[in-house]
Amino acid sequence: MKSYKEVAQSWLDGNFDAETKAEVKHLMETDETALEDAFYRNLEFGTGGLRGTMGVGTNRMNKYTVGMATQGLANYIKAHVEGAASVCISHDSRNNSRLFAEISAQVLSNNGIKVYLFEDLRPTPELSYSIRIKKATAGIMVTASHNPKEYNGYKVFWSDGGQITAPVDKDIVAEVGKIEDPAQVAFQPLPGIEKAPIEIMGAAEDELYLRDQLSLMLSPEAVKKHSDLKIVYTPLHGCGVRLMPEALKRIGFKNIIHVPEQEVPDGNFPTVASPNPEEPAAMAMALAKADETGADLVLATDPDADRLGIAVRNDDGKMVQLTGNQTWSFLTYYILKRWQELGKLNGNQYCVKTIVTSELLAAICESFGVKCYNVLTGFKYIAEIQKQQEGKSEFICGGEESYGFNLGSFVRDKCAQVAGCAVAECAAWAAEQNLTLWQLLQKVYKEYGLYVEKMVYIVRKGKSGAEEIQKIMADYRACPPKEIAGSPLVKVIDYNKPEETGLPKSNVLQFYNAAGDVVTVRPSGTEPKIKFYFGAKGSDAPAKIDALKAQFIS
Repeated sequence: MKSYKEVAQSWLDGNFDAETKAEVKHLMETDETALEDAFYRNLEFGTGGLRGTMGVGTNRMNKYTVGMATQGLANYIKAHVEGAASVCISHDSRNNSRLFAEISAQVLSNNGIKVYLFEDLRPTPELSYSIRIKKATAGIMVTASHNPKEYNGYKVFWSDGGQITAPVDKDIVAEVGKIEDPAQVAFQPLPGIEKAPIEIMGAAEDELYLRDQLSLMLSPEAVKKHSDLKIVYTPLHGCGVRLMPEALKRIGFKNIIHVPEQEVPDGNFPTVASPNPEEPAAMAMALAKADETGADLVLATDPDADRLGIAVRNDDGKMVQLTGNQTWSFLTYYILKRWQELGKLNGNQYCVKTIVTSELLAAICESFGVKCYNVLTGFKYIAEIQKQQEGKSEFICGGEESYGFNLGSFVRDKCAQVAGCAVAECAAWAAEQNLTLWQLLQKVYKEYGLYVEKMVYIVRKGKSGAEEIQKIMADYRACPPKEIAGSPLVKVIDYNKPEETGLPKSNVLQFYNAAGDVVTVRPSGTEPKIKFYFGAKGSDAPAKIDALKAQFIS
């Protein structure tokens, strides 16, 4: 096996452009640690694709690693798909996203695979939607979602519109692993293979997307009565600005308040440290705008507009940012309530949540007689249930605590636009009951009990950080805690054991105590973090959350 220095030297000696070679030489001369991290391994093409910091090296997002991933995908398609194949491609506002999207398009085209490429940035959920309307073989979304500006990524979707899952994911990973050198990539047309067309998508696909979204409305009369609801919206410099305000207007809301400084798509995300609507700092400007204008609701989307953050006014009139668990709890209650009132529930519908998402969603589903599936973390597993149940039972909605939600079946991924319009519609419906969204959430707690959740993460960067995270997981497996927050441990679920969980293998541990509290520990699949999810139920839940954090986070 070559050392990182030997791999770096091969980039200096190989068929790489002058700018890349200059950057490699600079690292060699000035930063040994950075050189090692850039070349000590190949950037892992996981079951969802690529994600990493941008720069030169085998462990970075750059035009060569993107090209190699695309060639591997092309090889898989050519070997396993009969007849004409095609791939839809979109990208967000991140630095180099358009470049990576165009490189992917060219490599596929040079392999004889037709490409549908969006004319400009479009949300991840619209990419999912386009795959289905174009009847494409696969899709590529160039995005690092909510990660900081240094990152970019590459998500692969399959013909059902969902992100790739087993066995396709592992087979594509294997094909990508065979591409060890950029010389294997069809950056230029291949001899004997006719270059396939690259068709541009744009306004026509937008209109279809908006049309189908309008079909999901449950309370048009309530929206009509409360069309003046003041809604602040920020795209956090991402691609949500293209369609979210238009979608809100089309369903009937007339008072959309913008945050001008954050409306400009910009991969440097100049007004936020991290473009993540989960982070209070990212929402600060929108909350200030809400106070300035007296708005009732704040909506924020991440750079690829699949995650939604919201803030509402509490009983003291203060804007309060809600967690994903809180938002999806009242929204699921609203959706099921309206389905019930409209006579749409017949016992053959279902919802989906992930294993780290509040059990309150399951309790709400049970009360309406709706089945609730529990799946691994990642919206692709929610989409997989949709695929499995197609033609058998009807999907209503699904959510994950990390600000992802969807309803309806025309998008097979989380969709901030669909979720944001549903939240605004729910606010209008709540107003008809003389309730604010905050009061609706309290009503849900009163009916089902108080559920409190908290996610805390620890960042460990680089090679040593990755090793430390793996050691933490190994230590918990070898020596699980005997008690949690003073209550005896009664159950451990190790998701590395699919024969016991019935779910795909995943590096996740869950600890349950006798009091019903739960702690879930998992390394992030996309960032150098290990995440701890704490969940408690009951009137003393906030205090129990504090005790759980004190025990696990030192």
